Amino acid sequence: MSLKIVVLAKQVPDTRNVGKDAMTAEGTVNRAALPAIFNPEDLNALEQALRLKEQNPGSTVGILTMGPPRAGEIIRQGLYRGADTGWLLTDRKFAGADTLATSYALATAVQKIGDVDIIIGGRQAIDGDTAQVGPQVAQKLGLNQVTYAEEILKIEDGKATIRRHIDGGVETVVAPLPVLITVNGTAAPARPCNAKLVMKYKYATCPMERKGDEPWAQLYEERPYLTLNQWSVADVNGDEAQCGLSGSPTKVKTVQNIVFQAKESKTLTGSDEDVEGLIKELLGEKIIG
Repeated sequence: MSLKIVVLAKQVPDTRNVGKDAMTAEGTVNRAALPAIFNPEDLNALEQALRLKEQNPGSTVGILTMGPPRAGEIIRQGLYRGADTGWLLTDRKFAGADTLATSYALATAVQKIGDVDIIIGGRQAIDGDTAQVGPQVAQKLGLNQVTYAEEILKIEDGKATIRRHIDGGVETVVAPLPVLITVNGTAAPARPCNAKLVMKYKYATCPMERKGDEPWAQLYEERPYLTLNQWSVADVNGDEAQCGLSGSPTKVKTVQNIVFQAKESKTLTGSDEDVEGLIKELLGEKIIG
């Protein structure tokens, strides 16, 4: 069966490369000092979507993301790997959103897209680590949801068979479509970009990304697929009171960059005497026991 698949993806600051300039004087993340990347687990989700597309002829994959105009890069990265289209939610009224406001915006966009069979996203974003957005989108849309997925095994008879990794082991579940699935980082990694697709879509941009003086500007009239979908709050019929800061009941007070430094170290051999001494020390400090 052909499927209409939407991948929820986010552009995030690369928190794996945090330096001394990563924090502002106010204790918030200095996003300008960190490179923006495709959220790692969303890449795992994209790979699952592309595999479903290959297994089910006639299926389509679209990338849905929310952020400033530069987040259009996330859609391009999806197109380079085999996605068919994308939608960027960008509006100052979306700014400052917590998970509740973010999930509301994404849910309204999914409703505008319409007739979606499967929504796939990463388990969580590395700049928040809440794992809340996916389940909240499912709740707002009234969809079945399966979290912590490692592989979508098959789609058959209107049902998805999914292997998920949970505490204590692995289980296989079956969920009727439409369904929302969140994917772990232990799932298959995303395939590399396809050179032919990179050449096809390298000038694909959202209108707000353009400066107007690009040498290839005429291509946007000749090749409509180079204009990516860009939606505001009004475009998705959103309630401004539920978007951005006004729709966010949680606020981040401060963010601190904590670096642990070892004050002392001890080198042990594998001798019985050293091992016995270490065990006694750990028991004495109540670390084990």
